[in-house]
Amino acid sequence: MTRTDGNTFKKIYDVVRRIPKGHVATYSMVAALAGNPRMSRVVGYALHVNPDPATIPCFRVVNRFGECSVSFAFGGKGAQEALLMEDGVVFLPDGRVDLEKCMWRTD
Repeated sequence: MTRTDGNTFKKIYDVVRRIPKGHVATYSMVAALAGNPRMSRVVGYALHVNPDPATIPCFRVVNRFGECSVSFAFGGKGAQEALLMEDGVVFLPDGRVDLEKCMWRTD
């Protein structure tokens, strides 16, 4: 398990705040940008306990396949998809985010 401290969650939240409207990032991308590419699960936990959803848009983080969370963290099944659609994110016919069009480019 990855060791974390209070600063780790702060780094994760700082990265997630930078994801632009209409774009998504993956858990592993957020982990790498926060300083440790091996802490994807820690990113998931940090987003699950998001202290300020109004300014930390955790709904913009999807898995590496472009799949949305089915957990209650976003208000139940379908809630994350609705938030992303409102945000302008494009979905493929199979229900996954079109990562080619909507992946956040940090370069």
